[in-house]
This record gives sequence, C-alpha cells and structure tokens, in this order.
Amino acid sequence: MSYLDPPPGVVRDLVAAALAEDTMPLGDLSASLLPASARAVARFVVRTDGVVSGTGCVDETFRQVDPSVVVTWHVADGDAVSAGEVLATVEGPLAPVLTAERTALNFLGHLSGIATRTRAFVEAAAPLRVWDTRKTIPGLRALQKAAVRAGGARNHRGNLSDWVMFKDNHLTALGIEEAVAAARDRWPGRTVHVECETLDQVRRALDAGADALLLDNMGPSLVRDAVEVADAHALEHGTRRALMEVSGTITLETVGDYADTGADVVSSGSLTHSVTVLDIGLDIDVHRG
Repeated sequence: MSYLDPPPGVVRDLVAAALAEDTMPLGDLSASLLPASARAVARFVVRTDGVVSGTGCVDETFRQVDPSVVVTWHVADGDAVSAGEVLATVEGPLAPVLTAERTALNFLGHLSGIATRTRAFVEAAAPLRVWDTRKTIPGLRALQKAAVRAGGARNHRGNLSDWVMFKDNHLTALGIEEAVAAARDRWPGRTVHVECETLDQVRRALDAGADALLLDNMGPSLVRDAVEVADAHALEHGTRRALMEVSGTITLETVGDYADTGADVVSSGSLTHSVTVLDIGLDIDVHRG
C-alpha cells in the first residue's frame, strides 16, 4: 500500500455497496443471457488529458465480480495522461466484464476528475501548498482524499477528531481566548486551528497561542497584512510562526493572486465537491469462442 492508496477495507466495502446497488435483487439480467464462451479483450481509454486516480477501485470491482478477469495497468495513480492513451487492458469472460464496467468507470472517472482538478490547482497556486477540505460526498471521503493526494495536494483534517478547529460559529459561543484555552486544557496534544476574518481576530488568536490560523474570505492584500502580523508576533515572542491558511471563495482562476502573500497553504472545497468527471471509456472487443 502506497501513500496514494485509500485504505483497502474502505475500497472493498464501497465497491461491494456499489455493485449491490447496480445488481440487486436479481443480478445483471442482460449479462446473464450471454454465452459463457464469449470473452472480452477491453481497454480503458482516456478521452481528455488528465491525472489518474482510482485504479485500486477498478481492480477491486473486477475482483468481486469475477476473480478470473485480468486487469493490466499501464499507468498508476498520480500519473498524468493524454487524450487517447490506453490506461489498462482487461481480459476475461464477457459477461462479468460488462457487469463490472459501469461501476469501475464510475469510480475511475470521478476520482481521476478530482486528481485532475487538484493538479491544476497545485500548479496555479505554487509556491503555496494546497489542502483539501471536509466537503466530500458522504461515504467517499477516504477515496476522494486519496485522489487529492494523487493530484499532488495534501489532506486537511480527515474528520472532526483529527484536531481542534474553531470556525466562526464556534466562536459565537466561545471567545477566541476562551476557546484556545479550553482546547489546550482538554486536548493538550492536538493542533488548535482558529478561523479569522479580521486582523483583530488574527492578533487575538496569536496571543492566545493558536497553532494555525484560517484566513477566511480575505483578499490577497489583507492576507499579506495578516502574515506580517504573524511574522512580527513570532519574532517578538521568539516562537514558531503559526501556520497561515487561506480559504473561502478562492477559485482556480484567482488562487494565483495569493501565491506571493507569504501564506503557507490554500484550501479549497472545490477539489472534491464540484469536479468534472474525467472522460474515460472501456472499449471492448468481443471474441465469441
């Protein structure tokens, strides 16, 4: 298992659920009528340029439908590919290949779409590092975050238990100082992350000892000012500067405006919540046996 792979147990369970959704209660009625002697030699072909993710889901899909189907990959997760390129070949009985086709393509196209958009975001944001968010499809988070890694970005919190993060709605009930102090007392080993919308909040969060600041909906000029405040605070107190994350209404077209602000990372929910599927097809040659 590599850094780019999602947890195998998650892949297994999600593929099983997807296949059940597609075949219950009576199985693949059309494929069941095909002669057992019919065999397929098929190719996954990408129609547009992109970045690959989801190969493990494809392998698991064919494995669960029929272990005798052989999938041979010519690329790996994280690889950039060009329109017309053959990603993998598939050989086996025709019926299970057709049963698995749509489920395999759904995973591969969706996850490769995330990796493709992420790669574009990473290139546009450089030298800022790019993080994802928790804005994922329920149940698919582990797969989508793996696709983000394949695209060259990094994962923000995996879930609410990873670290303490105070957003604006938390701070309406807890002031910044009280919130950070409570987190230090209750969860002393956890990162404390505070959302800030103004320079006053930045100063208060730094004075309270926050490890990271999320600069929400700030334009590039205000982000530069916030970074200067954080730099000065670290120098004055002889401490490591808090990590500075920019987020909120930042698009692929505007992220480059933040590249020279001095911030550390930019996060965007668009990496996972509104991607376009990478156009991939399964071209099948049938041999009647």
